[in-house]
Amino acid sequence: MLVSLSISNFALIDKLEINFSEGFSIITGETGAGKSILLGALGLVLGKRADLTSLKNKEEKCVIEAQFQIANYNLQSFFEFNDLDYEDETIIRREILPSGKSRAFINDSPVNLQELQDLSVFLIDIHSQHQTQELSEELFQFQIIDSVADNQENINQYSAILSSYKKDKSQLLNLNSKLQTLSKEQDYTSFLLDELLSAKLKVNEQEELEQVYEQLNNVEFIKDNINKSLALANEEQYGILQNLKEIKIALQKIIPFSPVYQSLFERINSLTIEFDDIINELSQQSEILIHDPENLELVNQKLQIIYNLQKKHQVNSVEELLEIQNDLDNKVVSLVELENEINKIADRIKVATSELDNLALIIRNNRLKAVPVLAEKLIIILEQLGMPNVRFNMVLKETDNYFANGKDELQFLFSANKGSDFGLLKKVASGGELSRIMLAVKSILAQYSSLPTIIFDEIDTGVSGEIANKMATIMKEMSSKMQVFSITHLPQIAAKGDIHYKVYKSIKSDTTISELKLLTFEDRIVEIAEMLSGKDISVSAINHAKALLN
Repeated sequence: MLVSLSISNFALIDKLEINFSEGFSIITGETGAGKSILLGALGLVLGKRADLTSLKNKEEKCVIEAQFQIANYNLQSFFEFNDLDYEDETIIRREILPSGKSRAFINDSPVNLQELQDLSVFLIDIHSQHQTQELSEELFQFQIIDSVADNQENINQYSAILSSYKKDKSQLLNLNSKLQTLSKEQDYTSFLLDELLSAKLKVNEQEELEQVYEQLNNVEFIKDNINKSLALANEEQYGILQNLKEIKIALQKIIPFSPVYQSLFERINSLTIEFDDIINELSQQSEILIHDPENLELVNQKLQIIYNLQKKHQVNSVEELLEIQNDLDNKVVSLVELENEINKIADRIKVATSELDNLALIIRNNRLKAVPVLAEKLIIILEQLGMPNVRFNMVLKETDNYFANGKDELQFLFSANKGSDFGLLKKVASGGELSRIMLAVKSILAQYSSLPTIIFDEIDTGVSGEIANKMATIMKEMSSKMQVFSITHLPQIAAKGDIHYKVYKSIKSDTTISELKLLTFEDRIVEIAEMLSGKDISVSAINHAKALLN
């Protein structure tokens, strides 16, 4: 429950501190006195966005602090999940700086607005006047039925599966599109890959083949020059080898005369050995050189294949062709992997579809059981509120669509008068009827909810007299299970409160400020009398106010 509220430098409020209690609390005041300012300040604490217009004094920061007693509402898991310190007496603070920036704290731990909003769902339901129109919205109507049906756990489970289901459906759509694109390219990709694979390319192969080709293509010329070299080396009388041997013999004879001659002999000897080895290799090369037109043609064909592939793929080397071959191979493999991934996702979707259908059926069956219970409860309350002939017809239509809360569509039909046809709430219900229906709904929801606090902002719009008295009685009954606030202009409702606060304006130092005070019993008599007769309070209004309070 809301234990206290502290406001400083907000709108028309300079500084305000007020404590609240359990039960049924009333807030009254003239139009424009600042009731909406109180709700605005509380809204900031609960995560609404703020701006500099909220500051009374633009040079100072605005601070709003609310204390909540949450010991009995099992919120420890929320605090653990959000890594926050849990306190039975939890304090939420919101600060708006002159720079326009705002800060939020839960038990002095900084938090973002989303965390405030998430926590506020468990703390307070603020029913403003425009929210009565929610009655006409299908989502809110489902929330009413599902509360009575105790469907929240099933819907949470359904929602989690639906979220994964939608992600998988989206991913499957993207993958199928990608598969379609790749499939169109697949035949050509496979053709290109097969063409490269059949070429059996190897690193450095082009250079080796080009060398072999040149050798085979010029075999006669090469052989002639090798043989000429051999002839020059081996000619019997004047060959190079013979001359080297004679030089070697001549130097050998003069070795004893000088170390220099010894060195020259050794060098000519080494040269003779090396030259002899060269002659042997030339002889071998001459022997293996043969005219082989078949092999030349094979080499030429392989080179033409390489040149054609390079031209087709616009590259200059076998290495680049091998890279392209690898990329094409990956594309073919990725297509197979893509098909496997699609199959996996399709299987997940199939399982999720079955789970969603089962949960949707459970949700629907619970709703079907809850509808007559809800209708009966609404009728009982609304009969007390001056609608004796009210009827409801809640039609659930099963569809094949997966909505956020199941597969049902809902028609929430209403008839206020005997003999009248059923119609949609937003078309046939008046403002006063909507206010009474909303109060009945909130009263029923209070029986199924563990929400600590509810604030009604002029839910009595469009009603008066005995109906207002009955509405007050219903809110009073609700306050036995939760903390209830009613912001009202009706004396019948104000008189039913356990606690009564008044919002009023005053002028201090030529500045208008809004203030809130707790009324004593005597103050309440005057306030209610004024609500009955205006500023000029009559004796009969005083007596009427006392009668209402008693």
